[in-house]
Amino acid sequence: MKRVKREKTSRAFSKGYTHGIQGHSRNLSPFDENSQNHQMWMSGWREGRADLWSGNCATSTFKRVAL
Repeated sequence: MKRVKREKTSRAFSKGYTHGIQGHSRNLSPFDENSQNHQMWMSGWREGRADLWSGNCATSTFKRVAL
């Protein structure tokens, strides 16, 4: 059975969120700065950092990223 991949923007958000919640630098974005994927990655990173600062733990936030 063929596996269906999620949209690239959704995956970029998830990867950015994961980097943010783990405390990684925003300079680690793998996308070109002028791309839509970079914007989604940064949005995810910002939300991840906000969750990190508010004290949410990474294991309780997988529900947000899973979609």
